[in-house]
Amino acid sequence: MESRPRQEAPEAGDAHGHCQTEIEVTHGFGLHARPSVTFTRLARSFPCSVEIEVNGSNVWLNGKSIVKMIGARIRRGTILKIRARGLRAAEAIRALKALVERDFDEEKKHGRSA
Repeated sequence: MESRPRQEAPEAGDAHGHCQTEIEVTHGFGLHARPSVTFTRLARSFPCSVEIEVNGSNVWLNGKSIVKMIGARIRRGTILKIRARGLRAAEAIRALKALVERDFDEEKKHGRSA
């Protein structure tokens, strides 16, 4: 039996409710307090676990913990891996990735660009 290298899609998932994506943080200031709160609130709205890895560190942090998110010192240009496990994992990944892509909705909320 031949072993083929595994290719990871931008949003890879499996039948066991595991899903993962990778995205670059483009928000001007990274994940300071407000974007971290926005991210964790959205993550908590899903019944699955949500974890993040920062710049390939191989350390997975609880994406529902404001303390862990702010403590990670995520700046602009940081590569985030986001993974979710459990019910609605794929939906959680899509929503969190879209939030990062929209720069945490900072411009809409505060009428300014970040």
